[in-house]
Amino acid sequence: MLKSVLSVIVALAIVVLIGFGIYAYHSPIATMSADERPKFDAATIEKGRVLAAAGYCSTCHTAQGGEPYAGNYPIETEFGTIYASNITPDPETGIGTWSPEAFRRAMHDGVNRQGSHLLPAFPFDHFTKMTDEDVDAIYAYIMADIAPVKEETKENSIPFPLNQRILQAGWKLLFVNFGRYEHDPAKSDQWNRGAYLAEGVSHCGACHTPRNAVGAEMKTAEYAGASIDKWLAPALTAANPSAVPWGAAEFTQYLETGSGTYHGIAAGPMGPVVHAGLRELPKSDLEAIGAYLGDVVGAPDSDPAQNPIVQASLEAGRPDPTYRKDLGERLYATACASCHYNATSVIEGRPDLAINSATRLGDPTNLIHVILDGVNAVNGTKGVVMPAFRNALSDEEIAAIAGYLRDKRTDLAPWPDLARKVADIRAEAVTN
Repeated sequence: MLKSVLSVIVALAIVVLIGFGIYAYHSPIATMSADERPKFDAATIEKGRVLAAAGYCSTCHTAQGGEPYAGNYPIETEFGTIYASNITPDPETGIGTWSPEAFRRAMHDGVNRQGSHLLPAFPFDHFTKMTDEDVDAIYAYIMADIAPVKEETKENSIPFPLNQRILQAGWKLLFVNFGRYEHDPAKSDQWNRGAYLAEGVSHCGACHTPRNAVGAEMKTAEYAGASIDKWLAPALTAANPSAVPWGAAEFTQYLETGSGTYHGIAAGPMGPVVHAGLRELPKSDLEAIGAYLGDVVGAPDSDPAQNPIVQASLEAGRPDPTYRKDLGERLYATACASCHYNATSVIEGRPDLAINSATRLGDPTNLIHVILDGVNAVNGTKGVVMPAFRNALSDEEIAAIAGYLRDKRTDLAPWPDLARKVADIRAEAVTN
């Protein structure tokens, strides 16, 4: 009897393994030389350039100081470091022998030309929503406008057995809903356009959605906020801790300029998302994303300038004879208030720190990053630079400023152990 049961179990296991093998296997797609590639018109190439920017292709496929799109940008994950591949048209180390069909399979299915499964650091789970036409436009742009670069991609440090590409098929089976974006008839065309861009090419959820133990986005917590590159990507839902609720117009302004009047600037990993990416989209697309995200976050139909918290913050920020009564206030008055002072209204490019998103997060990481390293010309509001205080203020002094803003300018619970947090972040590499 026992022998029969074991035989059935073994037989079932063999059937399952064979079935999984058939599911996981993808045959190579034939190579295509540069001469065999289809010809692309200028409009298609330009469309591809804009979409590639909106998808941050260059940001993730260019190492610091490296050639554009030549790969080796290190993506640090909980499982090891993954190096982005070379996607220039170099035929030996890049994708110069890929056909449009092979490029589509990589974008839509996460499988490369040779038939290997791609690691999910490449957001194919979002790109699968893109139309063939848009994917082909990006292919056209890369093949026509990007210079081939001969550069081998470094080996990833993902340990065995997670580095076995065939296992990615199981990961996909469990966590990826493959297929193109489906129009929601209950929503407007503008909303659907914004959803297509945010969920597909711009893959907002890849940074703003927390991941489970095996690195997949938690579908039950979409846009709930997550940690990314040692920064915090705030929630894009009603749980966003901003004092002033985000609205469609504020989202659009932020994505266009890198600065939201009532929320702060795009810095850290978000800096290039705006300045090297989304701002390339036409205004109508940015407004569409704004409309979509405004709906996701539950934007109210009200004037943020009249928000009682804004009015209270402006009142609290006015010069006071007792301003210098403790270290945090004194340092804020001398180092910060000259730029962050607003009298009767909040001025774009001069964030009011009491209502700034970085001051209202549950963790002071983002605020400390900005105080330590400032905001350079490629982040935040174009043309507005904030100096770094890394070499000017001690851990205790930066902690005092952060503590003053949190304790005295908001109604939120104080951040604990701020000096240690500053010291920890100071010890990390500069990332913005």
